Amino acid sequence: MATTVSDFIIERLHEWGVRRIYGYPGDGINGMFGALQRAHGKIEFVQARHEEMAAFMASAHAKFTGELGVCIATSGPGAAHLLTGLYDARLDHMPVLAIAGQQARAALGAHYQQELDLVSMFKDVAGAYVQQPSVPAQVRHVVDRAVRIARSRRTVTAMVLPNDLQELEYEPPARKHGTAHSGVGYSAPEVVPREADLKRAAEVLNAGNRVAMLVGAGAMHAGDEVVAVAERLHAGVAKALLGKAVVPDDIPWVTGSIGLLGTKPTDEMMSACDTLLMVGSGFPYSEFLPKEGDARAVQIDIDAGMLSLRYPMEVSLVGDSAATLRALLPLLEQKNATNWRNRLIHAGERWQRVLEERANAATSGKVNPQRVVTELSPRLPDGAIVTSDSGSCANWYARDLKIRRGMMCSLSGGLASMGAAVPYAIAAKFAHPERPVIALVGDGAMQMNNMAELVTVAKYWRQWSSPRWICCVFNNEDLNQVTWEQRVMQGDAKFEASQDIPNVPYHRFAELVGLTGIYVDDAEQLGDAWEQALASPRPVVLEVKTDPDVPPLPPHVTMEQARHFARALMEGDPDEGGMIANTARQVMASVIPGKK
Repeated sequence: MATTVSDFIIERLHEWGVRRIYGYPGDGINGMFGALQRAHGKIEFVQARHEEMAAFMASAHAKFTGELGVCIATSGPGAAHLLTGLYDARLDHMPVLAIAGQQARAALGAHYQQELDLVSMFKDVAGAYVQQPSVPAQVRHVVDRAVRIARSRRTVTAMVLPNDLQELEYEPPARKHGTAHSGVGYSAPEVVPREADLKRAAEVLNAGNRVAMLVGAGAMHAGDEVVAVAERLHAGVAKALLGKAVVPDDIPWVTGSIGLLGTKPTDEMMSACDTLLMVGSGFPYSEFLPKEGDARAVQIDIDAGMLSLRYPMEVSLVGDSAATLRALLPLLEQKNATNWRNRLIHAGERWQRVLEERANAATSGKVNPQRVVTELSPRLPDGAIVTSDSGSCANWYARDLKIRRGMMCSLSGGLASMGAAVPYAIAAKFAHPERPVIALVGDGAMQMNNMAELVTVAKYWRQWSSPRWICCVFNNEDLNQVTWEQRVMQGDAKFEASQDIPNVPYHRFAELVGLTGIYVDDAEQLGDAWEQALASPRPVVLEVKTDPDVPPLPPHVTMEQARHFARALMEGDPDEGGMIANTARQVMASVIPGKK
C-alpha cells in the first residue's frame, strides 16, 4: 500500500518522539485516524469527550512530562473547540501542537459546510507557526517546523490539513528550486548569561540583608539550585501558583504562595525585604511584590519578554533557571542573616496555626472547605500528582496543600480557566500511570464540562498500572469565587440568578459510569473518606458538601475591600447570616488562636 500524507505525518511525529495524541474524531480528519490505526499503536490515541478537554490534556501532558503535547480535532466546530485548551498552553508557555482537519482544497472559499478560515482562527493562539499545506511535498517541513518551533519556543503551533490532502499519496520534496528539505531533531540549549551580568547580579544580591525569592513554573527543574541559592543568601522562598512544586513546603523558610491566594508570611516577606530575586516567574499582580523602590531586584527568565515586566529589575538575566543559578552560586557570599531567617520561620509557624484554626472552625451545618484539603495534605502518598480547578478550591489548594519533594501539581495558570482539573488529572495519569492522581474541583467546573470526562476515566482506567485516581468535588451549589469577588471587589450582594447552581449527586453519577462514589457531609468523616478513596481498587469521585460562606480571605484585607464587603452586607446579601458568622470565625482564628 502506498504511504499517504497522513501515514507520513504519523510516522514523522513518531520520529519526533510523540507517543500519545489526545482528541476527538470527525470526517474532516478521518485520513489521520486511518493512519493512526495503520500505525498499530506506535502512537496511542486517547479519546476525550470534547475537543476542549483534549487540548487541556495536551497542555497538561506537556506540563507533567516536559514533552510536546499533541491534540487533534476535525474541521469546523471540532477545531474551534480546541481553542480554550490551546490558550491555556500558550499562556503557561507549554509546547503543544494542534492538528485540525479542513474541507477539501477545491471547496475552500465556497462557503462549504464546516468551512472556517482555520489559519486565521489559530493565528493568535498559534501565532508562532500555523500552516495549511496544499501539496504532499510541503508536509514534511510543515511537520518539522511545527514541532521544532513548539518545543524551542515553548508555545502552541498548529497544522491545518485539508481532508483530500490527507488521503493523497505522499511525495517527498523534489530536489529543485522552490522546495524545502527539513529534518528531525531538536536539543534544547543551555542558556547562561554572560559572566559580567552574573557578577552584576551577584553584587546586588550580596548587598542585601533581607533577601526574598519568588519562583515560578520556569524554575520547576531547578529545585535543588533554588534551595542552594536560598541557603547561601539566607533568603525566604515564595512560590507563584505554577511554581508550587518547585520546592517542598516542609522547608521552614518556604513561605508558600503569593497573591490573593497567597499566605501571610509571603505577604510580610515581600513587604519587608530589601532585595528580590525572581526566578522563572511571570506572576502578574505587582501589588503583591515589594513597593517600587523599596527593594533592589534581580530576575532570571529564559524569555527576555518576561523580564522587568512586573517590577523594575536592576539586573535582568536571560537564561535557563537551573544553569543560571548554578553559575551564580559561586559568586554569592554566604550570608548570616539569622534574624531575617528566624523572622520568616516564626511567621510560617504562626501562619500554620492560623490555617489549622481556620480549617477547624465550625460552619453552619456544612463542611468547611479548607478542611477538605488539610485532611488530604498529610495523607498524600509519595509521588502524588495534584491538579486544581480555578475557583474557590484553588484558594485551599494554594494555601493548605503541602507539597513534598517528588510530588507534582498544576492548574490553569495564565488563563485561569474553569474546567481544567479533570482533563489535567487524566493526562497526568496517562503520563504517569503508576502515580496517584488527585483533582480538586468545584461543582461549577464539574457541571460545565468535567462530569463528561469521568466517562473518559471509566473508559481507560483499567489500563493504568495503578487505579488510584480521585476527583474531589466541592459541592456548595454556588459559583463561589465569583460570588466573593462580587462582594469584595464590586461591593455587590450575591446575585442568586447568576451564582446559584443546581445540586447534583456527583458521587452517584460516578457510580452510574462504573467508578466508586463517596459522599461526605460531616467534617469528621473526611479523614476516613480520603483514606478510603486512596485505597480504592478503582477511580473515585469524592463529593463533599461544603459551606459556600467560608471566605477565601486574602493575606491582607485592604480598606477598599472592607468597604465593598460592608456595602454588600447593607444591600442585603441572601447568605448574610452564614457569611457574617463564618467571616468572623475566620478572622478570629487569625488574631486569637483557639477561637472558632
